Amino acid sequence: TVLRNIGVPLSHMLIAFKSLEKGMSKLILNEDAIHADLDRNWAVTAEAIQTILRREKVTGAYELLKDLTRTNDGINEASIKVFVEKLDLPESVKEEIRTITPFNYLGYAAE
Repeated sequence: TVLRNIGVPLSHMLIAFKSLEKGMSKLILNEDAIHADLDRNWAVTAEAIQTILRREKVTGAYELLKDLTRTNDGINEASIKVFVEKLDLPESVKEEIRTITPFNYLGYAAE
């Protein structure tokens, strides 16, 4: 009976995917708004920075980033640069951190 009833859910799935595809084709992305939103929110890079700090055995990496990101000032490129300059790390590691931006960091989405 399982094989006999498999057609209905598969058909519903196919209809749903076609509807989703139709709806997605109607979307218009506002790339300028996306770019501006990312530029205002550099806190999205905190995960990557914390990962590098942990790799470099920095004590209290989470707390350092928590202090940086939990302010009412907002996190921007300048505040990240100031934070990186204060770190006691080799220049090569600081340069690695400086290359991370909200525009090129995908987090776990790349995996």
